[in-house]
Amino acid sequence: MDQGNSEQVPADFSHIDPSSGGAQMVDVGEKDSTARSAVAAARVRMSPGVLRRVLAEGGPKGPILEVARVAGIQASKRTQELIPMCHSLALDCVKVDFEADLAEDSLLIRCEASCHGTTGVEMEALTGASVAALTIYDMVKAVDRGMRVEDLRLLEKRGGRSGLWRSEI
Repeated sequence: MDQGNSEQVPADFSHIDPSSGGAQMVDVGEKDSTARSAVAAARVRMSPGVLRRVLAEGGPKGPILEVARVAGIQASKRTQELIPMCHSLALDCVKVDFEADLAEDSLLIRCEASCHGTTGVEMEALTGASVAALTIYDMVKAVDRGMRVEDLRLLEKRGGRSGLWRSEI
């Protein structure tokens, strides 16, 4: 497949080889191992009244939030199998938490991942938040097929050369 002119590839895309324009895995072998963490979030919007039922009743497939929590943790640990250029990381911890907004019928999912390593854990946090949201959709779809998974984003990352970064929105 023609990758186009390599002059069109900005130098700051770390996963694109500037000489060929092809995909590449970043070499982190010479980087220092440091403490790293990232927090990501996603939101699930439900039809009126559905979130109350989720919180009060659970669902036919089990306790919805606890199943979603386990799914998010498991997905974070398997990120390198899902995202082609991600490195295998020995995660120190993954936490998935939920914040219900009953007035908006929405559930905020936050996933925090941490490790000591040579590359960041942003993708692990994003993967955990997204899979937790998809698990909620799967477990609630019999009641509300119109749910929306929205606003998947990185909230914060710490560690490495760039230090602390926080989302402004």
